[in-house]
Amino acid sequence: MGDVLAVARPSDLTLAISLAEEADRSRAWYGLGQAEPGPIRLIVIRGSRAADTLLGGRLPPWGAGFALPGARTVIIRADAGEPRQILRHELAHLALHQAVRGRVPLWFDEGYAAVASGEIDRLVALQLSVAVARGRVPTLDELDRGLRSARATAEASYGLAASAVLFLARGHPSGELRPLLERLGQGEPFGSAVLATTGLTLGRMEIAWQRDVRRRYGWIVWLTAGGFWLLVAFLVIAAAWLRRRRDRPRRAALDAGWVIPEEEEPSADEPDRPVGPA
Repeated sequence: MGDVLAVARPSDLTLAISLAEEADRSRAWYGLGQAEPGPIRLIVIRGSRAADTLLGGRLPPWGAGFALPGARTVIIRADAGEPRQILRHELAHLALHQAVRGRVPLWFDEGYAAVASGEIDRLVALQLSVAVARGRVPTLDELDRGLRSARATAEASYGLAASAVLFLARGHPSGELRPLLERLGQGEPFGSAVLATTGLTLGRMEIAWQRDVRRRYGWIVWLTAGGFWLLVAFLVIAAAWLRRRRDRPRRAALDAGWVIPEEEEPSADEPDRPVGPA
């Protein structure tokens, strides 16, 4: 098993060993390249009470995993989601902190882990965010608070954090996150590294990112929130109006010169004609 120590109750030991074997593999991380995991202590638990005991209440009740980079420890709740996906997310935190020196904002930390672990559903949650549909995108400070809020708010916040990380990558001419991570790895302060790689101060980056989120996701949310059916209704009405307009000359030509003859009274000597087949 190498440098990964698995800790779990007897009933979860098989799962813990399987997760430890996966954690012990070298893998390529987004913007960082291939990296060895290094020594890790992997703890598998069940229930929010066990998480509170280990973490002193720092994990929200809905939390499924927690990484302690300084202690090289990953905690996974086996009853709070897909354990392997949770593990990949937490390992991404360790890989990031192993590569960079100094502190990074919480939104960048969580956004990087969401992107690096392939959590595409985070962006799906963002697309369904009512806040985005209304054009309300939080500031980066509000995003940090949202990541530790109630579950619904946190889900949207994770998606927004992932979009912010991808925005930073697109901000460099290469379209990659590597230049930013390399500067952070050299100990450059976060704000300075962002300015050097994107040409934007953090304040300007925040405004540009908010605008980008509205442009990229706002119309998708509007459609999924009911705007699709309004659009369909508008198209049906428009199609009917255009058809009537197109057919108006033809109907006018058919109506020109038509005379509707008056019905003649039937003769008393003429028998009624049968209707229908004989």
